[in-house]
Amino acid sequence: MSTTTLGVIGTGAVGLAVARRAVDAGLNVVLSNSRGPETLAGLVAELGERAHAATPAEAASAGDLVIASVPLAAHEQLPRAELAGKTVIDPMNYAPRPGWRIPELDSNKMTSSELVQRHLAGAQVVKALQCIGMKQLVDLSLPA
Repeated sequence: MSTTTLGVIGTGAVGLAVARRAVDAGLNVVLSNSRGPETLAGLVAELGERAHAATPAEAASAGDLVIASVPLAAHEQLPRAELAGKTVIDPMNYAPRPGWRIPELDSNKMTSSELVQRHLAGAQVVKALQCIGMKQLVDLSLPA
């Protein structure tokens, strides 16, 4: 039986917490961020032999399951081709700010996950972890 690999695009608070829990659960993780794999060397060393650094496209390709833990404003930078056919966990929330608004979301014509799904038409987008805090992800996880 092969080990599941989680692709992690975005190593902010949520992506990092999910990566930690995945390693604890025995999954392999392929971590990526917008700054490049070399910036993840310390994190990979901390997580151990189950963790590897890559580009977002490589993490998407390697993952049996992928978490896209990026700001919603960056969803169009997610690698479409590499995520085609994959299940993509979407923890993104819409937080309008000056200079960045999405009329379809403001008018409730679509949800943020529908927006992400539109961009990732070949993937299966699943909304999760958008309303869970870091304390729950990091401190309150339960053993297998």
